[in-house]
Amino acid sequence: MIGYKFMGKAHSNAYRALPMFLPDAPKPAMKVICGRDEEAVRRAGVQFGWEDVETDWRKLIARPDIDLVDINAPSDAHKEIALAAAAAGKHIFCEKPLALNLNDAREMLEAAENAGVKHMVGFNYRFAPAVRLAKKLAEDGRLGRIYHFRALFLQDWIMDPDFPLVWRLQKEVAGSGSLGDLGAHSIDMARYLVGEFDEVVGMSETFIKERPLPTEMTGLTAKGNADGPRGPVTVDDAAVFMARFANGALGTFEATRFANGHRSTNSFEINGSRGSVRFDFERMNELEVYFSDDAEDVQGFRRVLATDAAHDYMHAWWPAGHTIGYEHTVTHEVHELMNAIREDRQPAPNFVDGVKCQAVLEAVERSAAEKRWVKLAEFDA
Repeated sequence: MIGYKFMGKAHSNAYRALPMFLPDAPKPAMKVICGRDEEAVRRAGVQFGWEDVETDWRKLIARPDIDLVDINAPSDAHKEIALAAAAAGKHIFCEKPLALNLNDAREMLEAAENAGVKHMVGFNYRFAPAVRLAKKLAEDGRLGRIYHFRALFLQDWIMDPDFPLVWRLQKEVAGSGSLGDLGAHSIDMARYLVGEFDEVVGMSETFIKERPLPTEMTGLTAKGNADGPRGPVTVDDAAVFMARFANGALGTFEATRFANGHRSTNSFEINGSRGSVRFDFERMNELEVYFSDDAEDVQGFRRVLATDAAHDYMHAWWPAGHTIGYEHTVTHEVHELMNAIREDRQPAPNFVDGVKCQAVLEAVERSAAEKRWVKLAEFDA
C-alpha cells in the first residue's frame, strides 16, 4: 500500500476486517506499506498492522511477494505508480479521482488492460447497503422511468480563510477541488444508479484566493501561520452543474467545501414515474422510499433501515437494527476486489468507471470556462 494517512488507515482497516467479517473472500496478506516520511510510515505500519515498511514505492512494486498495489497517495502520484504497477504485472486498487486529467486516466486504463491485471477505483459509497437497495429498486423497475437525479456533497472544512494551503487546494497535485474530490463521488453515484451522461453545463468558484502555507499536514487537517507566507489556491472551492443523461433523465449536482454546518453531507434523490428514493450518507443506514401505487391514505416517504440480512453485506455484521459506519463501505469495497481477483474478473467499479467519471469532470470544467453546454461526445477517444 502506498499512502498511510486518511485513506491509508481506511484501507488498512478494511484489509484487517475482511477475514473476520467476510471470510468468503481471500484473506489479504498485508506485506508492506510505503510513505516518504520514514518515521511516520513506520509508526503507521505498526499501528495498521503491516509486516514491513518502505519509503520508495518503486522498490515496493519490484518486490516479488507483492501481487496487489493499493494507491492512496495524492492524485498527482496515481498515474506514475499505476503504470509501473501494471508493467510489473501487479493488480491495482487506486483511489479516486483516478488521475489529474482524462488523458492520464485513459493511459492508466490502457496500461492495466494491456497488462491483463485487475484494476479498481475507490468509489466506496456504492457499497453502502442502503445505496445498494436504491440500485435494486431502480434496476427492478420499482421506481419506473427515471426523471430526475439530484445530488449534493457539502462540506465546510475550509471555511476559515486562514486554513492552510493543503495539497487538495493545489491543482497540480489534486487535479481539481470540490468538483474532483466531492463531485466525483456524486458523478459515479449517478452513473451507477441512473446511467451515462449525455451533456452538462456548470459553473465553479474559488472564494478564498490565497491561503497560508502549511507547516504540517495530516489527512484533512493541517497547521499553518496565519501571518506567514501565503500561496494561491488553484482549484475550485465550489462547483454546481446540471446534466442530461443518455436516457433522458435530468440531473443537478452541487459540490462545495463552503457549506457552513455541513461536515459531510453526501446525498441524492431519484424521482421516477412510479416512485422516489432519498439518501443521505450522514444517515447512511437509511433509505427513504416512496411508491406511488401505495393506497392514498398511507402515501408518503417511508424510512427503510437497511440493516437486515436481506440487504447487501449486512449478513456479515450485526443483528438487525445495529448500524454500520463509513469504514464498512471500504471493507465491502475490498471484499469485491479480493473476490474479483480470485474469480478472474474485473471488479466494479474499475478504471473504466474512473475514466468515464473523469470525462464528466472535464466536461464540467470546460463548460464553466466556456459558459456553454458541453456534450460528453466531445471527449470520445
